[in-house]
Amino acid sequence: MKLTRDNLHDFIRGAAILGTGGGGDPYVGRLMLEQELRKGTDIRILDPDELADDIFAINVFSMGAPTVFVEKIPNGPATVTSVRKVEQVLGRKFNAIMPVEAGGVNATLPLIVGALTGLPVIDADGMGRAFPELQMVTYNVYGVDICPLVTTDDFGNSVTYETSDAARAEWLARGVCVRMGGISQAAAYPMTAEQIRDTAVRHTLTLSVEIGQAVREAREQHRDPVGALLDYFRKARHPRHAAMLFDGKVIDVLRETKHGFTVGRVLLDGIENSSGTCEVTFRNEFLIAKQDGRVAATVPDLICCLDRETAEPITTESLKYGNRVKVVGIAAAPVMRTPEALAIFGPRAFKMEEDFTPLEALG
Repeated sequence: MKLTRDNLHDFIRGAAILGTGGGGDPYVGRLMLEQELRKGTDIRILDPDELADDIFAINVFSMGAPTVFVEKIPNGPATVTSVRKVEQVLGRKFNAIMPVEAGGVNATLPLIVGALTGLPVIDADGMGRAFPELQMVTYNVYGVDICPLVTTDDFGNSVTYETSDAARAEWLARGVCVRMGGISQAAAYPMTAEQIRDTAVRHTLTLSVEIGQAVREAREQHRDPVGALLDYFRKARHPRHAAMLFDGKVIDVLRETKHGFTVGRVLLDGIENSSGTCEVTFRNEFLIAKQDGRVAATVPDLICCLDRETAEPITTESLKYGNRVKVVGIAAAPVMRTPEALAIFGPRAFKMEEDFTPLEALG
């Protein structure tokens, strides 16, 4: 897969859908990436199935609350600083970049770092979606060390972490992130080719382009774009269950920025073929959807709020009263649904009372 100005909008739309409401404003990520592509920069993307054995990659990302990203956008050069600091600690250079998650700005930032450093970007990540905390990645589930972790602010101040586990790294780095202004640019999870093959969710950059394209083509052909998105997942090379959970109008939003996260819930009233109400709770990303008190979908399966006419994804920080949306559920990749994975990012990891039930069993 090659990313160009021709498929950039498809990629951004698809990444925002996989972001499940989090990951930051996709518009900001598009502007940052488009600036690099306008320079004629060729961003190389590597197929994870064909990696050379000498690949040594670092994951890069912005850490913070999406509400903060509206005013303080991610910083490419500061992220490069974090990468160089990790190299100094390890005494070894990286020859590839990886996204830690598939959604929103954190899907585009690795490509920007790739453009700034000349390093290729691997078509894989650790979530296949977006999650709010650093330990909530398949790398951590299957034994990859998060450290050394480095976070850098907009003024070049960096902090290096060596911790006993990824959850402790998240706890420490989140507190520092708040003091860095609610956003920091990070590098973590250095990985060999073997570790990438064993633990990553593969081909998520390609997936973003393809689902964005499916939505765009449906709109151009005057077909239902939400239906086209669901059809894509059902007929994909690796099919996943996907379903519309609720069709409604936003009648209430509770949202606050707390401890470095955007937290709250949105309440929808049914329209057309949906009746009753639907409540979707979020912590940066949408975590659980309930229709009239009954669970309709829960993490790690993806919950997306899409504009009911265009299927454009709506992020948690931009939801507002009166939005007419379709709530869509998409089954997570199989590697995200194992007992080991659910212990790290299933409902109980978010202190929910519910156990995980696959989306296809809730219909």
